[in-house]
Amino acid sequence: MKGPAPLRALVADDEAFARQRILQLLEREPDFQVVSECTHGGEAVQAIREMKPDVVFLDIQMPELDGFGVVEAIGPSLMPPTIFATAFDQHAIQAFEVSALDYLLKPIDPDRMAKALDRVRAWQRSAEPENLRMQLEGLLATVRQEDPHLTRILVKQDDHHLIVKVSDIQWIEAEDNYVRMHMDSTSYLLRMSMSAMVTRLDPRQFRRIHRSSIVNLDFIREIHPWFSGDHVVMMKDGTRLTMSRTYRDQFKELA
Repeated sequence: MKGPAPLRALVADDEAFARQRILQLLEREPDFQVVSECTHGGEAVQAIREMKPDVVFLDIQMPELDGFGVVEAIGPSLMPPTIFATAFDQHAIQAFEVSALDYLLKPIDPDRMAKALDRVRAWQRSAEPENLRMQLEGLLATVRQEDPHLTRILVKQDDHHLIVKVSDIQWIEAEDNYVRMHMDSTSYLLRMSMSAMVTRLDPRQFRRIHRSSIVNLDFIREIHPWFSGDHVVMMKDGTRLTMSRTYRDQFKELA
């Protein structure tokens, strides 16, 4: 009689040695099958969406888009059961303990790996995705307490993804259920509301000037009074934006 199909695993780590270590340990487990290897966060997001693995082994300290950024990009409700890998990071470990998720410290010990795999098996048997979603949301909330502001954003472009540095965004406008981020001679759409976007941006750099506009202070050239208490914001690239009187008070401390 044919047994159950092996659990499909995705491994994402930018360090070749650490990635190979996880792969070697998984090779010893007949009920696990590696279906994808990823070397950075953007690649991991795309592979998770396409491969839909049963479990993800995810490095935290990847460049550009880190492990927490991968979870945010996928969304806690769609993220598979995840084992995080990290060098010693007390803040990260406390976050995992609060959320009841599992993690592996580098260099990875075989006995610790075996316990993590047992936990994955238990997750699969329990079949309670709502609990996993709540644990991932708890993890992100704990991590954000220290640094709640976005520094990089993953955006879909045709059949691939791009990593956008938030500091390069010049201004943002609302577009139906999306926001459009303008930078240099191009722009990108992101499915997020303006209110959600502004809460994730550093207020020392970004300010909302209208219900449909957010600006990067570093790219403002001039501000001129206009009619009915409104102002015109001139961006360095020549774009003219309206600052409604509702939002003008937040610029007083910059005067």
